[in-house]
Amino acid sequence: MKLPPQDGITPTKDFDLKFLQAQREILHSERISLVGQASRLEDEANALIADAEMGDVQFDDEGGEGDTMVVERERDLTLSASARHIVEQIDLSLESIKVGEYGYSEHSGKPIPRERLKAIPWTTELVEERVGTFGRR
Repeated sequence: MKLPPQDGITPTKDFDLKFLQAQREILHSERISLVGQASRLEDEANALIADAEMGDVQFDDEGGEGDTMVVERERDLTLSASARHIVEQIDLSLESIKVGEYGYSEHSGKPIPRERLKAIPWTTELVEERVGTFGRR
């Protein structure tokens, strides 16, 4: 049951306004941090490319540095993509707070325990649903 929206938040019978306000603040803070992290990682990856283009790195069998640089660049890009993916999940969570759908499993519609939401504010599934998806892969 959704209640009337207050302060851009739609409380429900399971999640009151105070809890949702706190979660929204956490989500905003995490979003800012992750966007900054993703940008820094992309900048580092681009700097590695620039260094390689300047000819400072030897990419032959004896150099070995090229392999390390490629691994570092790929790691930075992977971490950046991961951070951006979480930002997308956070954006969906912020929208779900507005419309009264935050905190409910996208699979079963059951409420997600507050402890889980506090630990991973952008989660959209129960632990047992998450664990179940690993067995099906």
